[in-house]
Amino acid sequence: MSPHSLEHPEHTTPTPPDALTPPGTPTPPGTPTPPDAPTPPGTRAIGLARRVFLGSLGAAALGVHASTARALPSPSPPRPARAPAEERLAFLGTYGDGIVTCAYDTATGALTRRGRFPAVTNPSFLAAAPGGRVLYALDNGGPQGAVRAFTIGAGGALTPLGAARSTGGANVTHLAVHPTGRYLLSANYGAGSVAAHALDHDGGVGARTALVRHTGSGPDPGRQEGPHAHQMLTDPKGGHVFAVDLGTDTVYTYRLDLPTGALHPVAEARSVPGAGPRHMVFHPTAPYAYVANELNSTLTVYSYDAATGVLTRGESWPTVPGRSPVRTYPAEVTISADGRFVYLSNRGHESVARFTVTDGGAAVRLTDTVPCGGSWPRHISLSPSGTLLFSANQYGRTVGVFTVDQGTGALTPSGAPFATSSLGCVLPL
Repeated sequence: MSPHSLEHPEHTTPTPPDALTPPGTPTPPGTPTPPDAPTPPGTRAIGLARRVFLGSLGAAALGVHASTARALPSPSPPRPARAPAEERLAFLGTYGDGIVTCAYDTATGALTRRGRFPAVTNPSFLAAAPGGRVLYALDNGGPQGAVRAFTIGAGGALTPLGAARSTGGANVTHLAVHPTGRYLLSANYGAGSVAAHALDHDGGVGARTALVRHTGSGPDPGRQEGPHAHQMLTDPKGGHVFAVDLGTDTVYTYRLDLPTGALHPVAEARSVPGAGPRHMVFHPTAPYAYVANELNSTLTVYSYDAATGVLTRGESWPTVPGRSPVRTYPAEVTISADGRFVYLSNRGHESVARFTVTDGGAAVRLTDTVPCGGSWPRHISLSPSGTLLFSANQYGRTVGVFTVDQGTGALTPSGAPFATSSLGCVLPL
């Protein structure tokens, strides 16, 4: 695939309120440093190329083969000529550049820019309604966060659908559509609260039906001085709603009352103190969930009782092999449709980790990591087919594109990274 490039925006890019400045990454002039995100003490500034080199040395010194620390694509036999590629839409949520619409080749993942909707502030996370006809975005243009809806037209053109709706708290970070398509769930990182909004028959965002603020703190005074809700999601069947809170080291279980949209507390699952749980994904069929912990660089398995909504913490595993010469901040976690492989993005280590799921879902094994194709991989996502993985590299301003081996789960870079704006997420439809 030939490299694709886009013009870089001339404006400066604001730093998200929940993101640390990556060690060794130059900050654009005029970019404010959030007060809740100091540079980790004792972390040396190391450039990307040197970081990759030292990462391999460090792994080798500890008895980890370089191919484990940085997996390289294996030679493969020649492939027969394929049929003309199909194109599908992908949307990029950015910092400072609105929502970028792209098309991607379903065989190679090659991205082509199609357009942009600029009139939304830092839409760093996006979600689509069932059926893919409506796009939902964050909007952090005011003192409180908001959520917005857009109809998806021909070629991915976006048309605002109704008004922006306040989430009731500062710095909204994440949103998800309930599987019924009746409610939109959101997490306010700055306020440490979670919200629910009713969705209209056409997909527009209606009135807020719930707002719950968490309480508590954690042992890290710089990041856990209070609650910081980072994600809202449901289990695979939509039976319960979950809020992952980095500031209180807790995953909260709620029951969503479908007639009213109220959120009723059900249970709380505590992480290891200071772990900083950030994002979670459920196994598609087995009773387990996997939590990426931002502050102690681990992945934790939780068993799940679907009848009660209770999560029970199990074992944790490091997200990088050996010792990394830079501190690592896990961000996004996702899982293959068959539940055999978990993928996790490592900021600082600048990699995507592949875990093999074992023991029927109760355990994982770190198989390898591959360079993310940029810097600070804030988000990763699998295409609906499961044959492609995209890495949204926030500070590198690139999308890394990988093909996924359906037998082994291995990731192979597919062409040059796609140059774009500072990214919060990539959503392939």
